[in-house]
Amino acid sequence: MTQKRRNCGRSKHGRGHVRAVRCTNCARCVPKDKAIKKFVIRNIVEAAAVRDLQDASVYEKNEYRPPSIYMKLYYCVSCAIHSRIVRNRSREERKIRTPPPRFRPRREDARPQQQK
Repeated sequence: MTQKRRNCGRSKHGRGHVRAVRCTNCARCVPKDKAIKKFVIRNIVEAAAVRDLQDASVYEKNEYRPPSIYMKLYYCVSCAIHSRIVRNRSREERKIRTPPPRFRPRREDARPQQQK
């Protein structure tokens, strides 16, 4: 039978069985190696309220940083396509195995200071 992908849509290679995880969106059971994984780091406090907290805080701005939420999200293939986490690619583009470039938001303290 013809094969659509070189890895058959999984990264199991040599393992007989892989435990299932639940899709974050629809709770479908998906093998862990087949699930689309996304690691999200988000602030507990939204950006609008951060300034209010800093103004009301006793600590200086650089001393205290509000905590973040670290989440590992697992999606089934259909939910990942539906929510545009992954997109379908042509037959030739499917052969390209390099991961897409990562775009990281620049932090404010990483910027060089402007002279006045």
